[in-house]
Amino acid sequence: MLGLGTLAKKVFGTPNDRKVKAVRPLVAKINALEPQFAALSDEQIIEKTREFQKRVQENGESLDDILPEAFANCREAAKRALGLRAFDVQLMGGIFLHQGNIAEMRTGEGKTLVAVFPSYLNALTGKGVHVVTVNDYLAKRDSDWMGKVHRHLGLTAGVVYPFQPDAEKRAAYRADVTYATNNELGFDYLRDNMKGSVEEMMQRGHNFAIVDEVDSILIDEARTPLIISGPAQDRSDLYVSIDKLLPGLSPEHYKVDEKARNVTFTEEGNDAIEALLKSAGVLPETQHLFDPESSTIVHHINQALRAHTLFFKDQHYIVRDGEVVLIDEFTGRMMKGRRLSDGLHQAIEAKEGVKIQPENVTLASVTFQNYFRLYEKLGGMTGTAATEAEEFMQIYGLGVVEIPTNRPVQRKDEHDQVYRTAREKFEGIVKMIKEAHEKGQPILVGTTSIEKSEVLSNLLTAEGIAHNVLNARQHEQEAKIVAEAGRPGAVTIATNMAGRGTDIQLGGNVEMKVLEELAAHPEAHPEELRARIEAEHADEKARVLAAGGLFVLGTERHESRRIDNQLRGRSGRQGDPGRSSFFLSLEDDLMRIFGSERLDKVLTTLGLKEGEAIVHPWVNKSLEKAQAKVEGRNFDVRKQLLRFDDVMNDQRKAIFSQRLEILQAEHVAEIAEDMRHQVIDEMVDEFMPPRSYPDAWNLEGLKQAGRQRLNMDMPVETWAAEEGVDQAAMAERIIENADKMMAEKTEAFGADTMRQIEKQVLLQAIDAKWREHLQRLEHLRAVIGLRSYAQRDPLNEYKTEAFQIFESMLESLRQQVTEQLSRIRPLTAEEREQMMAQMMAQQMGAQGARVLATLPADEPAAEAPAAEAAPPAEPGPQRLAGFDEADPSTWGNPGRNDLCPCGSGEKFKHCHGKLA
Repeated sequence: MLGLGTLAKKVFGTPNDRKVKAVRPLVAKINALEPQFAALSDEQIIEKTREFQKRVQENGESLDDILPEAFANCREAAKRALGLRAFDVQLMGGIFLHQGNIAEMRTGEGKTLVAVFPSYLNALTGKGVHVVTVNDYLAKRDSDWMGKVHRHLGLTAGVVYPFQPDAEKRAAYRADVTYATNNELGFDYLRDNMKGSVEEMMQRGHNFAIVDEVDSILIDEARTPLIISGPAQDRSDLYVSIDKLLPGLSPEHYKVDEKARNVTFTEEGNDAIEALLKSAGVLPETQHLFDPESSTIVHHINQALRAHTLFFKDQHYIVRDGEVVLIDEFTGRMMKGRRLSDGLHQAIEAKEGVKIQPENVTLASVTFQNYFRLYEKLGGMTGTAATEAEEFMQIYGLGVVEIPTNRPVQRKDEHDQVYRTAREKFEGIVKMIKEAHEKGQPILVGTTSIEKSEVLSNLLTAEGIAHNVLNARQHEQEAKIVAEAGRPGAVTIATNMAGRGTDIQLGGNVEMKVLEELAAHPEAHPEELRARIEAEHADEKARVLAAGGLFVLGTERHESRRIDNQLRGRSGRQGDPGRSSFFLSLEDDLMRIFGSERLDKVLTTLGLKEGEAIVHPWVNKSLEKAQAKVEGRNFDVRKQLLRFDDVMNDQRKAIFSQRLEILQAEHVAEIAEDMRHQVIDEMVDEFMPPRSYPDAWNLEGLKQAGRQRLNMDMPVETWAAEEGVDQAAMAERIIENADKMMAEKTEAFGADTMRQIEKQVLLQAIDAKWREHLQRLEHLRAVIGLRSYAQRDPLNEYKTEAFQIFESMLESLRQQVTEQLSRIRPLTAEEREQMMAQMMAQQMGAQGARVLATLPADEPAAEAPAAEAAPPAEPGPQRLAGFDEADPSTWGNPGRNDLCPCGSGEKFKHCHGKLA
């Protein structure tokens, strides 16, 4: 008997079915227009684009009104520019993207082409569209490839990448469609809000973004904020000193929580590390580990312990060219330029014995969640989003729609095979690979770390099986390795990413092979070469199809089902046959951390023999439940991080919008005047409290504050003695005098110069105060969790205190701007001459320094030209003849404030005469 839910689905269809059904009439309209647009010339296709732009920008037609015509025009342009005619399901995906949804499309369904349709339609508004990809290679590839379609339609396409020349980057952002990575977009947003003028800014607003591999960007990478930082104090020696002590600890000195990825010292551990620190001279003998003065050392110890127990080489990072490079745990790619914050990266550098880069202070930061929520409309594409649909809806307001495949999926997904030990599992994997390889079936093997991919590679080498390894070490050859992965009998080991963004085509990739052959034989005829390669490819594809298509073999389950689904989805593209299977052991991280004990008992009861595996649907179900639990916990962590960041985000928006307003304004005299008036009101309230009697007024304090904050000597006692003068009248009198003083300054400098000075003072003050504010919020965030011990909600406490800190920052900002503007004055002729002389002297000094810098290492520095008329050097501190450290009778008889006879240059009372 069917349940009510199952029955309802059979009668009415699922919600997803209904969404898909609703857009079918639109697809039919686009198809009906195809003959009409096929008859247009190339020039007429561009004319159509100009017509659509006019209808949208001038006549006020909505994008939905012109969607069928725009999509029909775009399909025709793609057909001519690329030789690709979009399938109905691709049009469907484009419609859902335009509507602000995530289109979940299987691998090989042509997501790259799908993005062209909504990006073309939304670019007609003239406000620009950003197409976001996961790496720079894909951004450049897609802008070149799909840019042909946009140019065929009369639009411009640009690409943004790291270290791009400013003029080129600005032009890319001014293009109708801009391809870029999420990192570069986020960093450019932060950089723009540190620029000194509107002309220097890159981005031109946030209209519409299409995010490719949306699950990777908006979920996996959303746990780490983007941070622009500057160098702080160098503490390399402290990191190295502490790192040397860690081997002196034993496992009972700390407790590792793998589920929460946290590690803490036990009581014995605290005593042990304190003793080690004292013996190494890092901690003074009289000081204890939990004294307030030891907080920096405690922080460094904790980070060193995390570096040793939670972060492993070739899994979480690799060491390349003397540098620790992080590896993205979800994609397996290197994250060059990305560093762990709070001294953790430095602790890993100390552990690996490479050069320790100085710590940084945050200058600006934003999370991906809050960056992408700036866009008026957002759409996304991926092969795997359904498992995170709740998070997409809650955080981004994005619905997930599963798009039907163009052809039915023929891949066979086998049940997981579970072994007792990792050794037995790897033996089973090698045996399975051998069997598939011998019958000519291509195999893609997914591993979870570089270390495990290299272990498997060694096992295959020992068996004489030729294979390719694709991990962060072979990052540059990614596209080539993936292009070869579908050839008969090919064995490819991939770490997590499995070449996302590049399809594995059965028989190999024709385009890649043609490009390779042309590069090797430039004299060859392209048409003949292509014909030969296509014939070879057809033969190889037939062999692969006969062998059963691509075989995807997972060597471990990931914490997230999506990553497993991504790996599985590499096989069975466009209706191709294929199979997938996962090999697990009770020693795998997921099994070990999330309850393998019960399963171990079951296997023992069943009498499982050496080398045997258990294969059962129940095992799959229990694993899915474990993965769902981890996903739920990770979602809660991200949600909590976002709640805290939302507090800062409101403040960030307020500061950035104020800054932009200042940049765009021709003059900011009014803003400066408002700040000055507010400072005066606050000053009067402070020293002449509202509703207080005159004998409670602190007129001397008000006078002093006037000198400090306004650079004015005001006769406040005289004013206060006048009849009818209250707080409001006093504030009015001070404002009148301050405004008069600033008007005189403006006249002295000239109006234009004064406007520039005001703008620069405002911008510099805002930037400096915002940097200080970020530091204070970071420190508050680090300790706010402790409030939970007092039964208070840390988030509410953070909101309250962050607001108070922001208010205090704004007050301090107003005071600083007012003080600086009140103290500036034009230079006198004499001062200008002195300043010019100083600048000349500095230039001469710099030239001398340059001469010194160019001398060979063995050249005596004395040959550099000496400064003329240099005063004779005063004799430095001298050591007393016959002075003996151990014999005070040789020290003479110095006074307490005399220089010490040892020659140190310090006073005797601070040196050898120091009282014990």
